[in-house]
Amino acid sequence: MSFIEVKDISKTFKVNKRNSGIPGMIANMFVPKFEYKEAVKDISFTIEKGEMIGFIGPNGAGKSTTIKMLSGILCPDSGSITVGGYSPYKQRKDYVGNIGVVFGQKSQLQWDLPVIDSFELLKAIYRIPDEKYKKNLSRFTEMLDMSGFINQPVRQLSLGQRMRSDIVASLLHSPEIVFFDEPTIGVDIIGKETIRSFIKELNEKDKVTMIFTTHDMQDIEQTCNRLIIIDKGSIMYDGSLHDIRSKYGTTRELIAEFNEETKVRPIEDVVIEDKKDRRVSFTFDNNVIDVNELMHEILGNYSVRDITVKEPEIESIIQKMYTGEAFA
Repeated sequence: MSFIEVKDISKTFKVNKRNSGIPGMIANMFVPKFEYKEAVKDISFTIEKGEMIGFIGPNGAGKSTTIKMLSGILCPDSGSITVGGYSPYKQRKDYVGNIGVVFGQKSQLQWDLPVIDSFELLKAIYRIPDEKYKKNLSRFTEMLDMSGFINQPVRQLSLGQRMRSDIVASLLHSPEIVFFDEPTIGVDIIGKETIRSFIKELNEKDKVTMIFTTHDMQDIEQTCNRLIIIDKGSIMYDGSLHDIRSKYGTTRELIAEFNEETKVRPIEDVVIEDKKDRRVSFTFDNNVIDVNELMHEILGNYSVRDITVKEPEIESIIQKMYTGEAFA
């Protein structure tokens, strides 16, 4: 049995619908009208213990609704969810002690209190034994370099410092699964790298199951091996980052820098474009053109100073999947 099993879950919301303006508002008071929005449509997937999953989709795709059902906040209309032997929405009181949640735009820390005081409060809420609390606190604060601000009020922290504090707050009770919602939003480059390295190390050493919802694909690329993409309430992709590149990211760009101004002859199935500084771009489909043969042809016929091949960015591939271009 998998650590997380999601089977045929659906969720529909009843949404108030009214005409615009004051007349519409008044009419709605006496004769309210509603419409039904199917946010999640019979989706199923499994996740093994210790996996790091990127769970992404465009706004309104159903990812937040799914995560809320996984965390026990919402109950599915149909289907079933099991996480570590718990039914999240049926056994919520026992279940929440085994999960951690990090919201990039919402903090669970007390705004006017020092960070350490919020940690002490969470220790009491989760009834964390002294030994476990001290061990986790020491380990996490060292890994995230928090000693310099752990005694400062939360309101005085930078965004990166607050995010590191929120991550530690979600992990003090040693949860088996952690949900990350935009964990690096607004954080500077150094802060992002610190958080990502910490997350990877924690997953590797402690086998904590982690699920990410984020619009920053660097978070996904640097931490996750598997991607679940949801759109319009249905799963459109579930697989590895490598496979998504192989299947949908077949376009490659080879850039050659020549030693002198060069007029390149046309090459079948290759789009050639002149760049600045004696550089020429060759764009091709990796399934049609063999990159080694293309490089051999260029190097054999021209005086080349440098040559590079650019892989498509995962973000551009996923954007094409959202718009349907990847399936054309």
